[in-house]
Amino acid sequence: VQLQASGGGLVQAGGSLRLSCATSGRTSSTYAMGWFRQVPGKEREFVATITWSGGNSAYAASVKGRFTISRDNAKNTVYLQMNRLKPEDTAVYYCAAVISVKPLWESQDYDYWGQGTQVTVSS
Repeated sequence: VQLQASGGGLVQAGGSLRLSCATSGRTSSTYAMGWFRQVPGKEREFVATITWSGGNSAYAASVKGRFTISRDNAKNTVYLQMNRLKPEDTAVYYCAAVISVKPLWESQDYDYWGQGTQVTVSS
């Protein structure tokens, strides 16, 4: 499975961005998808996860209520809508996939990773 993340950019605090993660390859399996983020010198941090059906999702406490993860399986794409962005949301955002029927929030549980997209929030 190949993952391609896009949609990052520079935005002012309080603004919004929508990240996309397009999947290709062996997409017929049941994949849980996740978004993670990382800043230099820190470990990769869980942001959000969603099951294949889209019926179950989970968020990090720091983004809950501001970010929304969704997926369109017909388009093999997962989205991360980010609202009310804060400077501390600045990071490289990665999407990830794993064959699972459950949502997963540990990075080591994921088998496939995209290349990352930079999100910068200015104050």
